[in-house]
Parts: sequence; C-alpha cells; structure tokens
Amino acid sequence: MTLLRRLDHVAVVVRDTESALAFYSGKLGLSVASSEEVASPHVKLTYLDAGNAYLQLVEPLDDQSPLARWLDEHGEGLHHICFGVDDVEEAVASLSDPGTEVVLGSGRGRASAFVTSDAANGVVVELTGFDAETDVDAAPGYLGTR
Repeated sequence: MTLLRRLDHVAVVVRDTESALAFYSGKLGLSVASSEEVASPHVKLTYLDAGNAYLQLVEPLDDQSPLARWLDEHGEGLHHICFGVDDVEEAVASLSDPGTEVVLGSGRGRASAFVTSDAANGVVVELTGFDAETDVDAAPGYLGTR
C-alpha cells in the first residue's frame, strides 16, 4: 500500500499564465509561491499558495507538445491532482497498471511522475516527492497567517 502524505497541488492548464493570474491572484488573493520554466515537457509552472496545498498553473510553451494538444482539445481548466509521497518511483509503479513505463519529471526541484491507471476514474494523478520540513513544518496550513 502506497502512503500518500498530502495533497500537494491541483493543476489548471492555461493558455497564458499572466491572464490566469488576474483571477487566481488578483481576485482570489492567492500569492505566487514560485514560478519556473521546465525544459521537458516545455512548460511554465506557477505555484500559488492555497494554504495547505498549491494551485499550479501549467502553461504549455511548445505548441506541438501533447499538453498543448490536450489544451486545444479540452480547453483551459482542471488538468490533474498531485499527491506527495516518500518514494515517487515506487509509488507510481505500485499504483500504475502493470507493464506501464514510469517516466519521471520534476517541478519545484522534486521528482514527480504520473500514475497510469484505468482505475483512476478518468482523473490524471501525479505523485511528487514529499518533504516534511517544507510541506508541513514551514507551511501554515491555511491562508492569512503570513
């Protein structure tokens, strides 16, 4: 049994991060915790502090990428949920359908990978490394404490 440590983030795929920030930061008041450009897949990831988890804005930067095609087909909106785990590779392997290749990625300097399973009811599930010091000890757990 894989131990999920926490909900890490909920990802929203967007066409333009700055436009999306007008709502998520401007109207909802969520502060940007970090932002980075990842080379593979070529995306911009922006993490907004939602108290006990992040809201991740995902902007594809390669018009030919699978994520850009997904965005064209489905439009902007919810893309995946991500849980923190102690061992990403082991957890993804145990949760994915047998014979599925585990492809590791990164975000915020942590290993991550997507679960490939028909049992997820159509929900895209990502797992990322859990760090108790950063994710629990240094996190307030709710908004408005900083």
